[in-house]
Amino acid sequence: MHIRFDVPADPAYPSRVAAALTTDQLRKYLYVGAALAAAGAAGLTVSRSLGWGDQIQPLWLTMLMGGLLAMLYWPWVRLRARRRSSDYAVEGAYEITDDNILMRSGSQSSGIAWDGVDQVKATPEFWILYVGQMPATVIPRRLLSAEDAETLRAYLAERGLLQVR
Repeated sequence: MHIRFDVPADPAYPSRVAAALTTDQLRKYLYVGAALAAAGAAGLTVSRSLGWGDQIQPLWLTMLMGGLLAMLYWPWVRLRARRRSSDYAVEGAYEITDDNILMRSGSQSSGIAWDGVDQVKATPEFWILYVGQMPATVIPRRLLSAEDAETLRAYLAERGLLQVR
C-alpha cells in the first residue's frame, strides 16, 4: 500500500483537527457535569421541600454550579482550540505505507509507525489514530480519493485497528 495526498492551506482545517482530537478526551466532562448538576438540583429540591436547614443547601448549590461549569468546559476548550489553531493553516501532505504514516505540515514533518497505533476511530471527516489512550493524529478522509479511502479502510480492518463510532 502506498497512498499519498496533499492537504491544502485551509484556515478552517486546523480547528476541525483540534476539535476531532479533543472530542473523546472532553466528553467525560460533559457526563460528569450532567451527573453533578442532576445530583445538585435533586438535593436542592429535596432539601427545600423537606424544610432542612440552610446549612446543607450550599452543598447542593455548589454541586449544581460545579456540574454546569463542568458541562461548559467542553465547548470552552473546543472554542479556544479553534481560535488558537486558526493561524496554523499551511500546506501539508500525507504519505501512508504498510509500515508508517508520514505527515508534513509546512516545514515540519513527523511519522507514526503502524506498530505503535493501538486503535483507529472513524468519524465522518477523519480517521483518528490512537497511540495508547491518546489521540496522536488524524487522517482526513475527505482528502483521499475513493479508491485510496477504501484501500486504507481495508488495511485498517485487516489489522484490527478500525472502530466505527
